[in-house]
Amino acid sequence: MNKMIQFCICCMIVFTTVSAQEPENWARFRGPNGQGISKATGLPVTWSTTDNIAWKTDIPGEGWSSPIVWNDHIFLTTSTEEGKNCHVIAIDRKTGKILWNKFVFTQPANLFRHEMNSYATPTPVTDGKFVYAVFAGGSFVALDFEGNIQWINSDLKFYSQHGMGTSPILYGDLLILAVDQSSRDEPKGLGWQTPWDRGYLLALDKKTGKERWKGMREMSRLGHSTPVIMQVNGKDQIISPAGNVLQGFNPADGKLIWTVSNPGEPCVPSVAIGDGLVYTTIRTSSPILAVRPDGQGDCTATHIAWQQSGNSPMISSFLYIKPCLYSGTDGGYFCCLDANTGEVYWRLRLRTGALNPSPIYADGKIYVLSDQGVTSVLKPSADPKQEPEILAKNELGERCNASIAISGKQFFIRTDSRLWCIGK
Repeated sequence: MNKMIQFCICCMIVFTTVSAQEPENWARFRGPNGQGISKATGLPVTWSTTDNIAWKTDIPGEGWSSPIVWNDHIFLTTSTEEGKNCHVIAIDRKTGKILWNKFVFTQPANLFRHEMNSYATPTPVTDGKFVYAVFAGGSFVALDFEGNIQWINSDLKFYSQHGMGTSPILYGDLLILAVDQSSRDEPKGLGWQTPWDRGYLLALDKKTGKERWKGMREMSRLGHSTPVIMQVNGKDQIISPAGNVLQGFNPADGKLIWTVSNPGEPCVPSVAIGDGLVYTTIRTSSPILAVRPDGQGDCTATHIAWQQSGNSPMISSFLYIKPCLYSGTDGGYFCCLDANTGEVYWRLRLRTGALNPSPIYADGKIYVLSDQGVTSVLKPSADPKQEPEILAKNELGERCNASIAISGKQFFIRTDSRLWCIGK
């Protein structure tokens, strides 16, 4: 064989091997496209506080933002001084060492929050060059990977009866946040118990932090759901629920395209998308809706494909793995529905606590974390109508409201005091 051909083949083999070993980045809340699905394989099935733990790192302060991962960097946020001081933290993925803990700004000390919320709940997002974060008071910050602040935007004065729970996303050169707040003045019920016209999507220029557009919702109530991007008829849409509504927006200018009414508040679960449908709910007592996102204007009467009551999550996001839609409830039930019809296939009581963190799927398994720090590992049956096999229940013994991140062959779980790296 020609030596040049041999050399080229060797280079291709080396390049393919290295590429295959590069870990998938988990750059935002719920990973790629916000759906809680990873391509990772070889992940651990069992662990404890001592077994299958690569490292664990104490995290100062308080916060329920989920970790994000970009190559060898892990980022999360925290707050100290009872929520007044806001920090972004970078951690070495290989060792668990805190690379830097950057104080970025202070926020008002009198912000309201629900007892299950924190002053640093929004999960940061990264494009691989900069990390972007927002805190309970509505101030944004962008930092480089060395911890240097690039810009701060404190124009948004956010207030909500339950605090801030939504996370920012990136789209092109835009940093987008759902601003679903309520009135800080009397009557307090405006935007909370009574719909108002002050909810919107906010887009900032990710390079400068300056406002690019506001996409007004018209009438809605408060919410904490993180938007997702979905292609509809070949064009990108921002899919964003809030209290009382599920909506689609044009990412170019923030223009509202369609609305489906879904009465209730607060909307916390983030949507799942699959087979041309969007799956959403408001809270436990509200129905699950499957919505076709190809309408114009108010589509409530025409674009609800199905609705089903009794299996809605209160906080955790949906998980779509064809042909099933999965839902974790605060009562500890993990439920499976036919994603095309809404038929309930099964309800499995895991007895591990409230399933408030969002479930994830990887390597043919579903990982369901509870607020008690117990992760149930489920192996779905070939017949979706059959209950899954429970492979393990792994306990960390610490409270948890953040969702799991995956990268490479490792899980990253934030508890109330630590970040755990699970895997070899």
